[in-house]
Amino acid sequence: MSRPRIGFWYRLAAVIAKPPLVVLFKRDWRGMEHIPAEGGFITAVNHNSALDPLSYGHFQYNSGRVPRLLAKAALFDVPFVGMMLRGTGQIPVYRESSNALDAFRAAVNAIERGECVAFYPEGTLTRDPDMWPMTGKTGAARVALLTKAPVIPVAQWGANLVIPPYAKENKVRLFPRKTLRVQAGPAIDLSRFYGMDPTPEVLREVTEVIMAAITELLAEVRGEPVPAAPYDHRKVLEEKRRKAAEEGSK
Repeated sequence: MSRPRIGFWYRLAAVIAKPPLVVLFKRDWRGMEHIPAEGGFITAVNHNSALDPLSYGHFQYNSGRVPRLLAKAALFDVPFVGMMLRGTGQIPVYRESSNALDAFRAAVNAIERGECVAFYPEGTLTRDPDMWPMTGKTGAARVALLTKAPVIPVAQWGANLVIPPYAKENKVRLFPRKTLRVQAGPAIDLSRFYGMDPTPEVLREVTEVIMAAITELLAEVRGEPVPAAPYDHRKVLEEKRRKAAEEGSK
């Protein structure tokens, strides 16, 4: 299967986005040889900044295999942004609606056509205080088991130093000039899960394997040890509510 061609809209997006990225930031890209030359595949990427879709997108574009990202449906209603998202074939995600499965079907269809579909398995910007990947959602795992497509982990660091996640002040920190680091790893071996029923337990285990691969790559990028356990924002909120309830009962 040959690789899909880069279309007009993606080339236009590159003309708009690449010059400021090249001028404003240094780049440290590694592992591009792990991006499949042809055929459908999945990339699983950590998410730590509103800027990192451009950082990752620049890396992926230069590999010759442009990604189709799953993006919040609301972004498709933003003037110009929505036009570019639709033109480049990005996939809208309708959360908690009757259209929620459309993104899943679109991702599977794209992979079967030989395209790259990029997932941010965390589902949102990381809440981890040290900006490690959080526990992931199971969408990427579900698509991976159905398509048996290669899953390429991608770790990135540096965009968060420019636009931190959930910063109290909306301040862009361009100077001193930052380095946007993006590193892809070898395909994750999920073969032991093929043929299993996609139960919640199996999907959770596959997701944990995917997130562990991303975290290990990020540890290499950052030159730091892997955290003992991934940050689970749901459990943190539950613990805060429990403590609040206990305080209120005293």
